[in-house]
Amino acid sequence: MLRQIEGSAAVAATVACCRPEVICAYPISPQTHIVEGLSRLVKSGELTGCEYINVESEFAAMSVAIGASAAGARAYTATASQGLLFMVEAVYNAAGLGLPIVMTVANRAIGAPINIWNDHSDTMSQRDSGWIQLYAETNQEAADLHVQAFRIAEELSLPVMVCMDGFILTHAYEQVDLPTQEQVDTFLPPMVPRQVLDPDEPVSIGAMVGPEAFAEVRYLAHAKQMQALELIPKVAQDFTRVFGRDSGGLVHPYRCEDAETIVVALGSVLGTIKDVVDEQRAQGLRVGVLGITSFRPFPLEAVRAALSRAARVVVVEKALAVGIGGIVAANVRMALAGIQIHGYTVIAGLGGRPITKASLHELLTRARADDLDELTFLDLDWELVERELRRTREQRRSGPAAENILRDVGIIAARVK
Repeated sequence: MLRQIEGSAAVAATVACCRPEVICAYPISPQTHIVEGLSRLVKSGELTGCEYINVESEFAAMSVAIGASAAGARAYTATASQGLLFMVEAVYNAAGLGLPIVMTVANRAIGAPINIWNDHSDTMSQRDSGWIQLYAETNQEAADLHVQAFRIAEELSLPVMVCMDGFILTHAYEQVDLPTQEQVDTFLPPMVPRQVLDPDEPVSIGAMVGPEAFAEVRYLAHAKQMQALELIPKVAQDFTRVFGRDSGGLVHPYRCEDAETIVVALGSVLGTIKDVVDEQRAQGLRVGVLGITSFRPFPLEAVRAALSRAARVVVVEKALAVGIGGIVAANVRMALAGIQIHGYTVIAGLGGRPITKASLHELLTRARADDLDELTFLDLDWELVERELRRTREQRRSGPAAENILRDVGIIAARVK
C-alpha cells in the first residue's frame, strides 16, 4: 500500500504488522516519533496483544526487553545516540544471552560536544556487542528491514539493530510501500522462542562462566554471526518473493561491474553517491558504488567479490575511530587482504555536516589521480583546526575546544573583555 509518510511513521506501522508483544519505550530524538506512533496504535486498538511499557530510561528499556524476550515474548524497542550508550551494559547482555530482540537505532552523533544530527558514531560504537547490524539506505528499506529483522532474530535467537539515519530518514516524508498484515503474516511466522523461562521448568540465565568455558561461549556468539551471513540473503530472497521488491541482503553493488573506482558506504548517503556515479558515468568515467547493508556480520566474501576488480576503493564513512581513522575501511581492508588496490578512507558527514555532490565529484576526481591521503576528512575547515591547535600551543589554559571553535565561527559571541 503506497503512502506518502514520514519515515518514523512507516517504521512504526511496519513494526506493528510484525505483532510485537512487548514494546519498551523511552523517547530520545530522533527516534521519538517511532515509539509515539506505536503508542497511538496500541491505544487505538489497532495493535492488539501488545503490552506498551513506558520506562524511565534507555537502560530500563533494554532491561525490560531482555526480561520480555527471555519469557518468550516478541520484544521491540528503539533508541539513538546517548540513549544507546546509556543501555550499553544491557545491550551486551541481550546478545550474550542470545535473545531475539529487535531495536531501531535512529543514527545520531554522540557527544561531547552535544550534537543531535546524524552520523553513525552511535551504532559503530556497538559493532562488537554481538548484535546484528543492518543499515537502511531509504525509508522503504528501513521499513522492509524491520520485517526481515524479526525473522532473522528469531531464527538465530540473536538480537538485531536496524539502523536508519536520524532526521535524514526518520523525519523525511516520502512514498513508502507499506506492507499489509497478510503479507507480514505470510513472511513472519508466530514467535517460537529457542529458549524461554518457564515456571514449570525453572532455569537460571546469565550464569557466571569462568576461564574454563568463557572462550567457547564467546565463540558460539561468533558462530551465530557466521550463520547470519548465510541466513540474511535467504531471508531477503523470501522477502522479494512475498513482497515483490528487492530489499535487505548483505551488499548492494551499483554499476560496479567494470568500475575502476568504487565508493563504499552505508546508509542514506548512498543515494547522493549514486547520483554522482550516474553523472560521472555520463562523462564516460568508470565509477561505481557498493552499499553495505549488513555491517555485522561483516560480509567479507561479498565485499571482496564486488571490489576485487577495481583499481581503487574509496570508503566514505560517517564515523571516526579517534586515534586510528576509519571503522568501515578497516573491515574493507580485511576483505581485500592480498589484493593490490589503492585504498582510501574518507571521513564525512560527522555531526550532520552535508555531504554534497560537489564535494563528492571533487573527491572522486582526486581519487582517480591517486591524489588522496590514506585518511581524508571531507570538507574539514583546516583554518579553524589550525587556529585551535595554535591556541593550545600558546596558552596553557586555552579553554574547551568546542566553545573556542564556535566562537571562532561566530555562532556564540566573543567574550567581552
